[in-house]
Amino acid sequence: MPGTFDGDITLVDWEQTAYTRLPLAGLGDEVRARAEREAHEQALSFLHWMQTRAPRHDGGHGYPELRLRPDATGTADGFAKTLHVRESRRIRAEFTLLEQHLTAAARAGAPGAETFTDSVGTLRSRITLHPGTGGGAGLDLECLPFQLPLGALLPVRVENLLPAGRNIGATHLSAPALGGHTGRWSIGEAVGALVSYCLEHRLPPRAVRGTEHRLASFQSRLSKSLGLALDWPDRLRTGPVTSAGALCATL
Repeated sequence: MPGTFDGDITLVDWEQTAYTRLPLAGLGDEVRARAEREAHEQALSFLHWMQTRAPRHDGGHGYPELRLRPDATGTADGFAKTLHVRESRRIRAEFTLLEQHLTAAARAGAPGAETFTDSVGTLRSRITLHPGTGGGAGLDLECLPFQLPLGALLPVRVENLLPAGRNIGATHLSAPALGGHTGRWSIGEAVGALVSYCLEHRLPPRAVRGTEHRLASFQSRLSKSLGLALDWPDRLRTGPVTSAGALCATL
């Protein structure tokens, strides 16, 4: 069919390709270049293992038909155009989202996750913390469906600069709950709407949160004009997320 590929394609982001030996930031350009090179070599090594040693369903080993697809990635070697860095830098925000606001263990006995009067969206994902360059094992925590607070989108110092991904006001532990496509979409929708609202009313972003009637007006636009949910129904907000991936709810 025109406009489609002639076979199945997958973009691999698996534990086996996660590079954890050297950090990308903080140790200079030479260490960064080495880390990028070694991460590339690790991914190539995993591909070679898949092609030659991976157990097959028929009892054999290796899938030699697996190959890189430069035509799909738009690169010469078939790898992604940039590295996938699992944890980005984060802003220091007016409000910081903590695991104590989200996890089922921390909220035991409470009717769901922490509620936020400045909610600008909803998210639902587990906290899946992968091993990093500092060593140690990963972490997988049950979370409750939660709200996205506007305060976590507002830097405490910088004006007219807003985050639009997992780089909002969160911690090393809570940030993974913002991952997944739906989490990033929710953040991006809220930030895009906030930019539009501020331009229309000639306001700095923090003035929207700091003025009660402006916050109510902005939230009304999100929910009524854009159709975004700002809270979870009771039947959903009290149940933990049991899948490692982000889930969407029909509201």
